[in-house]
Amino acid sequence: MLIQSGIVRSPLQHNHVSLAHSLSFPAGFPSSAFLRTVRARKPPMVTVRCSISQVHSYGTVDYEGRPPIKWNAVYRRISMMEDPEMGSATVLNQCEKEGKRLTKWELCRVVRQLRKFRRYKPALEVYEWMNNKKERFRTSTTDTAIQLDLIAKVQGIISAENFFLKLPDTLKDNRTYGALLNAYVRAQMREQAESLMEKMRDRGYARNALPFNVIMTLYLNLKDYDKVDLVVSQMEEENIPLDIYSYNIWLSSCGYQGSVGKMEHVFLQMKLDRTINPNWTTFSTMASMYIKLGQMEKAEDCLKKVETRITGRNRISYHYLISLYGGVGLKEEVYRIWNIYKSIFPSISNLGYHTMISSLIRLGDIRGAEQIFEEWLLVKSTYDPRIVNLLMGWYVREGLFEKAKGLFDEMVEGGGKANSSTWEILAEGHIRGKRISEALSCLKEAVLVERSKTWKPKPANICSILKLCEQEGDSGSKDYLVGLLRQTGFLDDEAYEPYIL
Repeated sequence: MLIQSGIVRSPLQHNHVSLAHSLSFPAGFPSSAFLRTVRARKPPMVTVRCSISQVHSYGTVDYEGRPPIKWNAVYRRISMMEDPEMGSATVLNQCEKEGKRLTKWELCRVVRQLRKFRRYKPALEVYEWMNNKKERFRTSTTDTAIQLDLIAKVQGIISAENFFLKLPDTLKDNRTYGALLNAYVRAQMREQAESLMEKMRDRGYARNALPFNVIMTLYLNLKDYDKVDLVVSQMEEENIPLDIYSYNIWLSSCGYQGSVGKMEHVFLQMKLDRTINPNWTTFSTMASMYIKLGQMEKAEDCLKKVETRITGRNRISYHYLISLYGGVGLKEEVYRIWNIYKSIFPSISNLGYHTMISSLIRLGDIRGAEQIFEEWLLVKSTYDPRIVNLLMGWYVREGLFEKAKGLFDEMVEGGGKANSSTWEILAEGHIRGKRISEALSCLKEAVLVERSKTWKPKPANICSILKLCEQEGDSGSKDYLVGLLRQTGFLDDEAYEPYIL
């Protein structure tokens, strides 16, 4: 399930879509899958290179006597900067001025934690700080691959390409090639991804399932399901064993094609493969597809198998269970899993609350959703607009605009910041009330929100405003809307052409 969210979409990016529908790929295969594999196989010598004695051998004797600093203390200082524009370098320099020793192992651990919580910019800044101190920190291909991944996410795919082209040959291996392939797949750049994949095969960097899984994910996201089948056939011809992720992608592809029979055939093949043990992700993927195809009994049976295969303290598996039981329509099961989840974890993440509230709204249990929302308000550290948006969206759809506006005002007064979707929800409320000027004002705010690059207005809302303008004879507002779309580049989007022409 996480492939789509991991490579292309994150589980956090719901935008009013339930988790069960927005996530339908195998878990455990994030966009940094190449980098995870690298970390898992990293030899212990890397740590030795980062040791005090290694630093001392470079001549920086001062660091030998400095008191150690725990990586999590550095992470907290970076993540809690009052002004993020100061950058990670400011924190790291201050740590050193205070006489604390910073080792490469600790800094890489900080980067790992920042990436875990999608704090890509400060993570990249940590690497840039180390790059400026080459006499102390030796760069490996693993570091380079992670840095390329971060550059793609922070600065864009062109910057990542340029970074890769400038690398010396000693830093170009399966890790860095794999990171660039991941970046192309996230950007859905098909030609570039296919070309790079061929180069990887020519250089012997495609000897296992991982790069094939990535390219299959591209075809899955592009809805080119026949290509997924072709890649599987190619792997079989070249004697490259399918791993658990390969099978899960293949299962998803069959489900999206609407073929229960084909999906079940793949699952049977999976069970016959003695190297593969179907995990909770396999059954949650199948449950999601059964729900999509209206096979609720089979979906419920898969969800029972999911529960028996959860190991360790895996939060995301409970998120899927809550959402998928909601998709099946079993409210009692949603609450049962929620209570188990709360008994296992002392604190619930925003994603957990988002999943639960989203599921209850989908089930029509608005009172329950409001109660969970009130619970979240008591424990939240900061306002997450995505959670507020869930209730606001329901209120607007039910014609309760004042309640939606009330939630918005409470969030702003509490220090929360609306995202683009928040403003568009308010715009939808104004559209329903035939308040053209207010709707346009909200859309303008949505466009102006920082980090709104992934957002674009719903074509249905644009259509509704234009119809209102026509009914009211308001050519000025129509021109304003078209100008706003042109200014933001949305006017070139084919989705809006039928309404603008």
